[in-house]
Amino acid sequence: MKRFVRQNYIGEGGYVFAQSPEEIARQSGLSRVARLASNENPLPPPASVVEAGLSALREGNRYPEARPAALIDALRRHHGDYSFIIGNGMDGVIETVVRTVVSPGDRVVVSTPTFSFYGLAAEAQGGVVVPVPRAADFSVDAGAFVDACRGAKIAFLCSPNNPTGNALSVEAVREILDGFDCLLFLDNAYVEFSGLDYRPLMDEYDTLIEGRTMSKAYSLAGLRFGYAFVPAGLLSYLNRAATPFSVNTVALAAAGAALADQGHIDQTVAHVRRWRERFLAEIDRPVSPSDANFVLVDVAPMTGDEATARLAKKGVIVRSCRSFSGLADHYIRVSVGSEQENELFLEEINRL
Repeated sequence: MKRFVRQNYIGEGGYVFAQSPEEIARQSGLSRVARLASNENPLPPPASVVEAGLSALREGNRYPEARPAALIDALRRHHGDYSFIIGNGMDGVIETVVRTVVSPGDRVVVSTPTFSFYGLAAEAQGGVVVPVPRAADFSVDAGAFVDACRGAKIAFLCSPNNPTGNALSVEAVREILDGFDCLLFLDNAYVEFSGLDYRPLMDEYDTLIEGRTMSKAYSLAGLRFGYAFVPAGLLSYLNRAATPFSVNTVALAAAGAALADQGHIDQTVAHVRRWRERFLAEIDRPVSPSDANFVLVDVAPMTGDEATARLAKKGVIVRSCRSFSGLADHYIRVSVGSEQENELFLEEINRL
């Protein structure tokens, strides 16, 4: 059957997942493990969001709205009068954008190391991925990035960046946008934890797409809801390219309710910021300053895989960063978890 498969998917490749908590627990003989590998929110969704999802489930025999007006209205009440697309998580939004604009042979620029799905989605459409490495401190050289984007169709920039955690200032993004005329997809999956607001840039540039997700601050990772601010002139083309009914009825209802509960976001952000500071202060290894809900830890002379395996035996699941292209193989990424999960992690990381 191999002869039928596209070359992209033969051999190594594809998205690299963190180890399954259930499998780690089984292997280690543990009843519970600390889930700190996938940048999830340790707080469950608020009761109002759960109730909205349960109510929507009663209509599960019907297709969701193709263009969910109520949800788009909720996004506008929350953010302002922008144009939006939605998708099955941030991944679904990225796929729609790439499907709309990338043709075989088009250059797609990616600031690395970063989330691998940008490149995977571009290659699936026949795009030619051009990585632009970050500096040693993981900052972005705006000039080098702009130079690499000349002749490109679209560029991807994550801020705060996964897995390094650092964010670009609004002025740095503006400098990049001023320098080129290709599209810029600014991935803001973790922006709620940063205190930064890139939304005003949408009013200034018609080449900017700002991606968001409800998997992190909103506690809806299991429902897979993503959305993006998009230029008004691009909206009809994106809607035409989108997968039909890609967001299910339950996710739509829960997302609408979640947008109305700012208290949950405030609670989550306060929890994350408090524990980020503790991680920086109490981990006996170099920790990169972070604007996201995770930190990057240098575990040299061990490799990321070695540290991940040793922590897993103690019931702590973190993410080895070996699969992040352009990042040295001695880092782990650690999400902020619950109080108990974080305390266990601090105890075990300092025993390595």
